[in-house]
Amino acid sequence: MACALAAGVLHVSLVWGASPPRPAEGPVRGNARVIDGDTLEIEGVRIRLEGIDAPETGQTCARRLLGSWACGAAATEALTRLLEGRQVHCDPRGVDKYNRLLAVCFVDGRDVNAWLVREGLAWAFVRYSQAYVAEEAAARAAHRGIWQADTLPAWDYRARKWAAAEDKAPQGCAIKGNVTKNGRIYHMPWSPWYPQIHIDPDKGKRWFCSEAEALAAGWRPVEAH
Repeated sequence: MACALAAGVLHVSLVWGASPPRPAEGPVRGNARVIDGDTLEIEGVRIRLEGIDAPETGQTCARRLLGSWACGAAATEALTRLLEGRQVHCDPRGVDKYNRLLAVCFVDGRDVNAWLVREGLAWAFVRYSQAYVAEEAAARAAHRGIWQADTLPAWDYRARKWAAAEDKAPQGCAIKGNVTKNGRIYHMPWSPWYPQIHIDPDKGKRWFCSEAEALAAGWRPVEAH
């Protein structure tokens, strides 16, 4: 459980990227393809926005009055609108264990990471960075986005989904490796498509205990789009 949970809950588990990106020795520039609320790709380089954590694609958040809203999908859509048709400039801050580039990205001089947090579309990921604490405080004070009402942070959402799936999975290996016409794709327990996937070994489908295991076996993560 410890190995799998580490892969599923920690910062590096937020990977929704495909094959390992090429190493980036300096800033990465170009048109971006949005993967989810805190991940994008430029010229084949998969980039995780440093210091923030957006709601997962299938995650919903509480509204100020009643009900809920699709905050994960909203974060992805908002990021797509912001970056669409524009040149994006990303300054590397490191590389995670899955070879994703950790970066602060800019469009028209605007810090994209900060914008997402300020608009209430992502949390400041204070476990790893204090860079966006002020933006989060401003969003919270204005009750923007995820701060409309009490909402489970993305990292706790992932932890709960993992724990529930782990109890039902063989040997606690809760990652589903699916095989489709688009290739071999793995799904974390918080993927919106996770419940629909039935593991049939005769069709090449299988369980994984960690993302590292899935990637090493040649599977790629599912994307929001």
